[in-house]
Amino acid sequence: MEQDIIIDVTKIEPRLKHPSIFKAFDYLDEGVAVIIHNDHDPKPLYYQLLGERGNTFSWAYLENGPELWRVEIRKYLSSQKVETLGEIATKDLRKAEVFKKYGLDFCCGGKKTLEDSCKEKGLDVLQVKAELEDIGKINNLIPQHDYNSWNLTFLIDYIINVHHSYVKNNIPAIEELCIKVAEHHGKQHPELLQIKAKAELLFSEIKTHLIKEEKILFPYIKQLEVNKMEGMNASNGFGSILQPISVMENDHEIVGNLGAEIKALSNDYTLPADACNSYYLLYKKLEEFENDLHLHIHLENNILFPKAVELER
Repeated sequence: MEQDIIIDVTKIEPRLKHPSIFKAFDYLDEGVAVIIHNDHDPKPLYYQLLGERGNTFSWAYLENGPELWRVEIRKYLSSQKVETLGEIATKDLRKAEVFKKYGLDFCCGGKKTLEDSCKEKGLDVLQVKAELEDIGKINNLIPQHDYNSWNLTFLIDYIINVHHSYVKNNIPAIEELCIKVAEHHGKQHPELLQIKAKAELLFSEIKTHLIKEEKILFPYIKQLEVNKMEGMNASNGFGSILQPISVMENDHEIVGNLGAEIKALSNDYTLPADACNSYYLLYKKLEEFENDLHLHIHLENNILFPKAVELER
């Protein structure tokens, strides 16, 4: 078998970096990897490669900064059709409860395989698989929305009316609780001041993000669907839809990371002995907000965006 290829990206002219990596990947034999060395996290390359080559490779950090990033991009075998976390959750969203239990990110990290995600977390993949199978058997009579069967216009309207509305309606109350609880308990529990600061950043990011989706990306996707029915092509001001989708997925990662930091600061929303009713309500609302955010991002990253890319093609 052909040996893995190593590319030092820092020595390549900027405009040729991604094309050089794509060319190397395209010429790889199945099962072989290209290993890139870079002076910053090459995560944008991951999204571009995934968007243009699909789920045909694994992505593993061999070294993760701060001065050197080494990433192994291995081409899957043709017989190796491995489901991603997002695909598993798309088929049966009830299995997302297992992912939450083990801290496996099925929304922002939904394009990773179960095997790769368990390896990163040091988890026994066979145990996780067994629990996924069990929850499917136990809950097979519980009704669930079949989001994957909806047309994109209906799915977008659902996301706006359910998840965007939830965000807009709940942010003011959570902001008020953050201020109130931090003022009353911040001296005894300084993590509350950090939670307040992280929540402010999260809410600022997500408000801007919703505007971009509702004003730019979602109308274009709806027009794509209309034009397909009428046999026409859609035009836009940003070239390929991959560009705005990449921006939206990056936004998702930012807010997802902020949510994870809030969860860690709160010790998984564990209340201290001296917690008052407002303290309890704050943690309850933050946990509820995180759960809604996970589903919200899952619907976009793992269902809406991939289907929109295929529709544009």
